[in-house]
This record gives sequence, structure tokens and C-alpha cells, in this order.
Amino acid sequence: MKRIGITGGIGSGKSVVSNLLRVMGYPVYDTDSEARRLMNTSTELKRQIVEAFGPDVYAGGVLDRPRLASLVFGNPEQIARLNAIVHPAVRHDFDRWSRSCRADICFVESAILYESHLDRLVDEVWLVTAPEALRIERVQQRSGLTPDEVRRRIASQMSDEERGRRATRLICNDGRESLIATVLSLLGAVR
Repeated sequence: MKRIGITGGIGSGKSVVSNLLRVMGYPVYDTDSEARRLMNTSTELKRQIVEAFGPDVYAGGVLDRPRLASLVFGNPEQIARLNAIVHPAVRHDFDRWSRSCRADICFVESAILYESHLDRLVDEVWLVTAPEALRIERVQQRSGLTPDEVRRRIASQMSDEERGRRATRLICNDGRESLIATVLSLLGAVR
């Protein structure tokens, strides 16, 4: 089985590519939703998070995401501490999940594929890109953030240039080329 990572910055359209692949019948592991699930269901992960950040980060056994965010936001040491707990759990869960897939190809979607070291578990990486102005517009439409807030989020992520040096294939999601045709072409190339 081939494992392919899908990555890209905020507003690039990596979730659109992932949803397209799901519609085509391919299994896709979404690291964001699976991390949330694990932080609420994994006894070991909960224990580690409580040990690191205190019992107040859970209310009734459910992660109080705003409380945890208030503890780590703007604090690189605390973010690194949280990532050191969550990233290995997500990698392990993806590895387990992908081994149980019955498809020839499965995918993992992650904005932080390289930072979380998930790239080490995949055979190739598809980088989804889009012009910054379009990315800002997309994020504003779905989140209500200001253009400056979106730019700060873009600036806080790994650049497309750096991702591109490490990626296997590129998907330009600028609305000019058919995304479906691009994905079909890439699928044909990996078989």
C-alpha cells in the first residue's frame, strides 16, 4: 500500500483535495480531527496533557480547548510541550490506521506534515498551493478573520517554498486549472 501526505498552508485548499479524494473512494486521515478525537478518548494522552497543563484543561472528561489554547497561545515552550505529547500519538494512530486500510493508496492530510514528522511515514507528499491573496480571501470567508490576522497565520507556518523543496508533487489550486483533472493525473502517476 502507498501512503501519501497532503499538505499546504492555511487557505491553500488541502481539505478540498482531501474531500475530492474521499468522494473518489480513497481513505483520508485528517490529522486535525483525529488529534481532537485522541485528546478526548486516549487515556494515556489525557493523562499526559493533564500532567503537563493541569486538570482544568478537561471538563467532564472532555478537553476544554479554549482553556488549553489560553495556556499555550503565544508561548513557544508550551506549544512545543503540547506538540511533543500530541504529535507522537497522532503519528502512531495514523500508522495503525493506514496499516488497517484495504485500499492500494491512502492519504494523510496535515498542515504540519513536516513539523510533526508525519512525512517520515509516507511514500510521497502532495503540496497544495495557492496565491496568498486567494488564500487570505478563502480564510476570511470561512472564519471571519481580518486580512492581517490571516497574514500572521500564514507567516507563522512553514513557507510553501520550504515545503516545495521537500514535496514530491505540486497541486496549484488557483482556480485556473481543473483541480479534478490535476488530482486524477497525480493518481495515475502513483499507480
